[in-house]
Amino acid sequence: MRQFVCPACRAVNRAPDQKDALAAKCGRCGEALFSGHPAEVTAGDLRKHRASTKGAAVLVDVWAPWCGPCRAMAPQFAAAAAKLEPSVRLLKLNSEAEPQAAAELGVSGIPALLLFKDGQPVARTAGLMSADQIVAWTRQALAQAQA
Repeated sequence: MRQFVCPACRAVNRAPDQKDALAAKCGRCGEALFSGHPAEVTAGDLRKHRASTKGAAVLVDVWAPWCGPCRAMAPQFAAAAAKLEPSVRLLKLNSEAEPQAAAELGVSGIPALLLFKDGQPVARTAGLMSADQIVAWTRQALAQAQA
């Protein structure tokens, strides 16, 4: 049984392994659990996603509106979401709006990608990446974490 947080209402939803999670809707608000796009999150939202997502990974893009490479990577991160969901939930954390959360995550350069599995950090990297690079890096990090 997999477990995901609804990006719309933040309710925790369960999805049986044998059912397509891409077709799943939230039991509370009825919104799709996956849209093929990253979800914007606050520090509290990120904590809930990390603690409550089971059977999938969470990939966080820490960015800021003033950061040119961050803005350039945004469409690449969105394209990666369409390729990685539902095995990976993609989230965006604005470090300017949530500086304490970025500090707690140990982010020193942006754009930064942080990958979590079962709430625990698996891998991190920083710098501008293409969608294909994001997908390859994520899949490789998850494979190494399982080995």
